[in-house]
Amino acid sequence: MASLEEKRHTLAHVLAAAVLERYPHAKPTIGPAIDNGFYYDFDFSGGPAPKEADLEALQSSMEEMLPSWSSMTGNEISPEDARARFATNPFKLELIEGIVSAHEPITLYTAGGFTDLCRGGHAEHPAHDIKLGTFALERIAGAYWRGDEKNPMLTRIYGLAFDTKEALVAYKEQQEEAKKRDHRKLGKELDLFTFSDLVGPGMPLFTPRGATVRNEIVGYSRELNKKLGFGEVHTPNVNKAELFKTSGHYDQYKEDMLSVRSQYVADEMFLKPMNCPQHTQIFASRPRSYRDLPIRYSDFAVLYRDERPGELSGLTRLRAFSQDDGHIFCREDQIENEVSNVLVAIQEALATYRISYWMRLSLRDPEDKEKYLGEDATWDRAEDVMRDLLTTKNIEFREAAGEAAFYGPKIDIMAIDALGREWQISTIQLDFVQPTRFGLEYTAEDGTKKTPVMIHRALVGSPDRFLGILIEHYGGAFPTWLAPVQARIVPVSEKHTEYALNTLTQLQEAGIRADLDGASESLGKRIRNAKQEKIPYVLVVGDKEIESNAVSVESRDRGPEGALGVSEFAQKVAEEIRARS
Repeated sequence: MASLEEKRHTLAHVLAAAVLERYPHAKPTIGPAIDNGFYYDFDFSGGPAPKEADLEALQSSMEEMLPSWSSMTGNEISPEDARARFATNPFKLELIEGIVSAHEPITLYTAGGFTDLCRGGHAEHPAHDIKLGTFALERIAGAYWRGDEKNPMLTRIYGLAFDTKEALVAYKEQQEEAKKRDHRKLGKELDLFTFSDLVGPGMPLFTPRGATVRNEIVGYSRELNKKLGFGEVHTPNVNKAELFKTSGHYDQYKEDMLSVRSQYVADEMFLKPMNCPQHTQIFASRPRSYRDLPIRYSDFAVLYRDERPGELSGLTRLRAFSQDDGHIFCREDQIENEVSNVLVAIQEALATYRISYWMRLSLRDPEDKEKYLGEDATWDRAEDVMRDLLTTKNIEFREAAGEAAFYGPKIDIMAIDALGREWQISTIQLDFVQPTRFGLEYTAEDGTKKTPVMIHRALVGSPDRFLGILIEHYGGAFPTWLAPVQARIVPVSEKHTEYALNTLTQLQEAGIRADLDGASESLGKRIRNAKQEKIPYVLVVGDKEIESNAVSVESRDRGPEGALGVSEFAQKVAEEIRARS
């Protein structure tokens, strides 16, 4: 039986066949399997291109031709035959030359009368292995040939594919729910953040409400940092290129860095994309002894990365953002304790945010060592340390080659949101490389000079990006401690306003973010407004409440809770906020 990936790859070929049947002028390029299905890129420059409205007809064509794809077979051909077969398709010719240069075999796969250039990995019997109703064409997008904006723009047709019809339906329902929870939509509706063309793409502007939530995220990370023994530092955004040349970022990361020009000096300078090089300079600013270690620095400075415009996505992919960043300089015998303590703090944070997760041990790609700094022995030692630590702690993890930082392996925490989607947020990275490149040292117990180990860590990653994830995770209904407005007081009529104002003062003095809606609209409309804003508590005050010095409480999550004394309610909610429950 074919694997799901093989089915998805095969369906990309079925899509190409269906497109050529309806658009003979199309030039197929590549069509891989992806996480939720498949896509195929086409060049339609010789004639009309399909629109979203044409996807239904294309899918019908796929369903009609699939039963005739009883088998899918491959055969190897010579470069000359391959060039002749695809002589009118420059994209396929470019792929062929790449295969020839790599000294790899050129293979063609055929099914149902359709033949395509491909390396393989298909369902051998598509008509039997792929059931109707388990796939659907999803959308059309633009895509540069081979992902390079200097190349021609192609038309990409996306399809969904799963093993069963039920799985496809469930995925579509999840996507519909994701649209409702889209943080860009909810961020606007809840007045949390905005973007401006005058400011620039990927540069978020947080409103008072959005900044309140963001500050709560930062404040919680600060509390955890304090428990871990981190001292917060503040470092500049603009730095000379020499700093990044020494760290290795200049060679490994330059294309993602934003350059800065001075009117007065000729120094090559950049907006910093990370804090670690600056932190090495704080460590190096004075002599260090083994007794001083570990030394821990945290930093919430704004970072800048030159993301491509097409890759920006609300708060989850930005050009300007901060991180709850931290770096530990320690001895090798302190690594296990430091990493373990950070892991405990991360687990505490994710439990508080009510987010499940799994752990990934991100390693160097042994087939592409040029991407990484440091000797093989250094990498082997660092990877063994991290693997042994997780194993000793009986922590389940999955290994992923090629996901390491360029200076060392890392433990990545993969958060799973309410819709089952994965986000890489927290990270712990072990670095033997940068301390050596910067010549960092401390005096050991025997009086010799030794190089410290550097541990990079982030508790929830970027507060900005994490806010976007949380908006979707909670559907905009933040827990009380995070909510920008925690309680809304709604007086029944104007004559109850004075009492409502006194109640507001009491709540605010108790540390509760409360406001008052005394608009001239009906009581029902004002209550509905509060619910649409997803405020945790709505407090109605009228004659009865004034007589008993109480408020009528309705909880967003639990419904009506009856009348409570003002001080009793304030104490209850203040405790809920304090406990982040």
